[in-house]
Amino acid sequence: MKAVLGFAAAAALLVAGQAVAADESALAQKSGCLACHQVAVKVIGPAYKDVAKKYAGDKGAQARLTDHVIKGTGVAGMGWMKEGKAALPSMPPNPAVKPADAAKLVQWILGLK
Repeated sequence: MKAVLGFAAAAALLVAGQAVAADESALAQKSGCLACHQVAVKVIGPAYKDVAKKYAGDKGAQARLTDHVIKGTGVAGMGWMKEGKAALPSMPPNPAVKPADAAKLVQWILGLK
C-alpha cells in the first residue's frame, strides 16, 4: 500500500511539474519571447537551455536576467553572438512584460536541464 501511495505522489508531482512548464511556456509565447528564443535550439537569441547552463550556480542571475528581459541587454549584448549561440548581439527591451512575469520566466529558464 505504501508503494502505491508513493507512486501516486510521484506521479502527481510529475504532472504538476509538467503543468507549470506548460504555464511558463504559454507565458513566454504570450510575452513574445518565443519569436527569438526556443527551449533547446538557437533561433535569433540563445536557446533557453544554453542560458540555464551558462548561469547555473550564479546567485545574481535571477535578478540580472529579469532586468534584461524588461530593459533589454543594450547594444553590446551579453556575448552570445561571439559564442555562436545567437544571431543578433543584443536583446531589445520588453517594457510590456510585467516584472513578476519576467521573474517567473527567468526562474523557469534557469531551472531547465
